Amino acid sequence: MGKLVLVFSLAVLGLAVTCKAATYMVGDNSGWDISTDIDTWAQDKTFAVGDLLMFQYSSSHSVEEVKKEDFDSCNMTNVLRKFTTGNTTVSLTNPGTRYFVCGNKLHCLGGMKLQVNVASNRAYSPIGAPQAHPGGTNSQPSSKSNNPASVIPTSAGSVYGGRDSIVMAFLGFMATLLWAVQV
Repeated sequence: MGKLVLVFSLAVLGLAVTCKAATYMVGDNSGWDISTDIDTWAQDKTFAVGDLLMFQYSSSHSVEEVKKEDFDSCNMTNVLRKFTTGNTTVSLTNPGTRYFVCGNKLHCLGGMKLQVNVASNRAYSPIGAPQAHPGGTNSQPSSKSNNPASVIPTSAGSVYGGRDSIVMAFLGFMATLLWAVQV
């Protein structure tokens, strides 16, 4: 029985580690702001399906998701989604390229825009991942202070499990039980 517990524990730990996603604070401690060099911030990041983008910003900014042509020209008339709460989390649920701009055209023209290339190469399914709310605002009240440096998460990423980890742990447990019965 001790062997079974050890094998099960190792299986669950191994599966939990492979079911991860990263949470990125856009702009790190500077947040989503005109003074942040968003291009440089994004250069060394590898985004994958299941990752989360956290935007922290003041009331003079917003986050708007747009198509490539609108991203290139900072056109705000064909916005796909707009967020204005000051504290927005966007889940990267599909592979492909996503485009985000500040709703202030002058800020966008000044470089306050983000292109995210989302890869599908991570062992993670976004089932149960928090979703950004379409239609303008996030339903949760903003917890952003006026000091983006006080925000704890960073773009180093954080491991997070979810429903998939539980499913994988259950499957690992069942496989371990079958193995133990045969031994």
